[in-house]
Amino acid sequence: MNDDNALNQQCSHWERTYAGNQDKFGTSPSEPAIKAAELFKSRGVKSILELGGGQGRDTIYFAQNGFDVHVLDYSHAGIASIQKKAQLMGLSHKITATRHDARERFPFDEESFDACYSHMFFCMALTIKQLENVSQEILRTLKPGGINIFTTRNTDDIHFGTGIHRGEGMYEVNGFIVHFLSKEQVEHLAKGFKILAIDEFEEGDLPRKLFRATSEKA
Repeated sequence: MNDDNALNQQCSHWERTYAGNQDKFGTSPSEPAIKAAELFKSRGVKSILELGGGQGRDTIYFAQNGFDVHVLDYSHAGIASIQKKAQLMGLSHKITATRHDARERFPFDEESFDACYSHMFFCMALTIKQLENVSQEILRTLKPGGINIFTTRNTDDIHFGTGIHRGEGMYEVNGFIVHFLSKEQVEHLAKGFKILAIDEFEEGDLPRKLFRATSEKA
């Protein structure tokens, strides 16, 4: 299976997953989002670009904390879910949700955002080359001194090396393709940024092993 087919098939898989469960990952914000909001407030962030927002649990949290959020996801069902929640919670003025394929140029001008945030987007079915392009698009659309925070499952994760190998560090487990990144790869993806921290943490029942990378536009 080539990379594009893998990503395209994953899109359909996520569509079915989200359509079948309106709150696949729960309604509470993730721990990385809570920590990110604290840092963003301390840095005077007003506008956030969120990548791979899923069904919006972190998007909603950011908006509730006063940030203007533009969230991108390639799932129609995910975007529809975010828009519905924003409307029901009176947050439509704080949230803009757009369907977008991350392999393509971001639909924004240079220096549009104060910060970028993504939780487990960097471990989707994207090649290193595609992740390099994503990182450069984040760099392009961040204002000078902008903060980029992303999390990714790493090569110490219990699922790394299991399931069906899909090239590079990608493995398909239970229908989901996960790209497990090493610390060296996370550092590599920070080209053009000043790395502020790469923290290790755990999430979920397995638990999943993740990195949280925090960097600043140089």
